[in-house]
Amino acid sequence: MSGTVLAELAAADLAVVVVTGCAIVAVGALLFVLQRILGTLRLVRDALDEVNAQALPLVDELARSVAEANEELARLDRIIGSAESISDTVDATSKLAYRALAAPVIKTVAMTSGASRAAKRLRKE
Repeated sequence: MSGTVLAELAAADLAVVVVTGCAIVAVGALLFVLQRILGTLRLVRDALDEVNAQALPLVDELARSVAEANEELARLDRIIGSAESISDTVDATSKLAYRALAAPVIKTVAMTSGASRAAKRLRKE
């Protein structure tokens, strides 16, 4: 019976040794994978730091450009408003001048034309 117990014990010990060996290999593989993941994460962090370092000045420049564009748009809006006001004033002035001068000019042209015809008739006679 003791031979059977030794065989069973030896088989159990062998199983424990095999399982322990597999566990050690698995832990080693996991450590290797974790080390690679950490290396990749460091590279990603460095890349993000570089992008951040390059992006912040660009964002500041973009904000400055937007502020300048807004100032130019406000100035352009004032210029367009002034041009519209001038256009309205010129339009009103031209209408007023037309109303004020149209009748006298027409009367003057008519009178000149009539005087010219009268002078021609007097010359013919």
